Amino acid sequence: MENYTHNIPTVYHFGKGAISNLSSALSAYGKNVLLAYGGGSIKRTGLYDEVMGILNAGGFTVTELSGIEPNPRIESVARGVALCKENEVDVILAVGGGSTIDCAKAVAVGRYYEGDLWEMVKERGTVRKALPLVDVLTLSATGSEFDPNGVITNMKTNEKIGGRFHYPAVSICDPTYTFTVSKYQTAAGSADIMSHVMEGYFSRTDDSDLSDGIAEAILKSVVKNLPIALAEPDNYSARANLMADSSVACSHIPEYGKLSTGWPCHAMEHELSAYYDITHGVGLAILTPRWMRYILKKDATALPRFVRFAKNVFGLQGEDECALAFAGIDALENFFKESGIPMTLTELGIGTEHFEAMALHANRGGRLDHAFVTLTTEDIVNIYTDCL
Repeated sequence: MENYTHNIPTVYHFGKGAISNLSSALSAYGKNVLLAYGGGSIKRTGLYDEVMGILNAGGFTVTELSGIEPNPRIESVARGVALCKENEVDVILAVGGGSTIDCAKAVAVGRYYEGDLWEMVKERGTVRKALPLVDVLTLSATGSEFDPNGVITNMKTNEKIGGRFHYPAVSICDPTYTFTVSKYQTAAGSADIMSHVMEGYFSRTDDSDLSDGIAEAILKSVVKNLPIALAEPDNYSARANLMADSSVACSHIPEYGKLSTGWPCHAMEHELSAYYDITHGVGLAILTPRWMRYILKKDATALPRFVRFAKNVFGLQGEDECALAFAGIDALENFFKESGIPMTLTELGIGTEHFEAMALHANRGGRLDHAFVTLTTEDIVNIYTDCL
């Protein structure tokens, strides 16, 4: 088990009516608020009116940053930074899912950054001076409500880069705000949750019992609760468990004491999103089973971890460990498929034309040399090809 240090400074309000904490959370930092949100779903659901009612009653001055994209663009970051400077914003309020919160994190840091904002993203640096950030979560997926990281896209350069920006000061997480999330986004978000766990679970560290136990509990929770949420969108228990799973999955708690892995599926998926602007969780769902089969065939020493996955996550049994390992991968793929997620790149209109460039960028700087199973550029191209 490896050494680790962890600090999560975010105040996390979870449950029905948690938005009652919003006014006091914002007031701690000032009265001039940048309200950041996406394509308008919060207006259709009535959440925008609820939030504005609280802000108006609290005497806040509001500037709006709307239209943040599902894969947030550097242009939206630049708009937000300009608004913060022009309006002397004291605190940012992000209302939405991970994309909105990611963008708001970059804006918070960008407010004080001297230089080109895309260079700021590419630095992937430590937490820096930033405006305080409060968020109201509306989608169980990325875990951005509970970590300092964010992913920003530059479509002009075909780059999607994850970096370390800024922890939210306060996160307000009411599962009832996810009742109106579509089946497609609920499933895609759940695939993202599972990927966050599996990226660290498939590690060469085998003696971190706490991490493995937490990881397996989250994976089993998603397997249990996603079908319920799809069948009963307003089932509070299912939605609440998925939201809690989301926050902890990407908090690094499931990786306590583990060797890092480079997060290979995220590295590969960010390339797909950068070139084709696809839904992040869908790309991960397509890639993950193919990556699993590929590395298991490449390196037999990965077998025990896949056997554990099959047994402890999907409850499978069998004497033939190799067959059992592949059965666990099949179970994961079938779970995604039964949840309504497209399971090939061909279904998304993606061909082979950019695979080489994508693979080179995914493995830049030898990022995946120390993955659970080392991946070369050729390996990554092969995995993309297996996804067609």
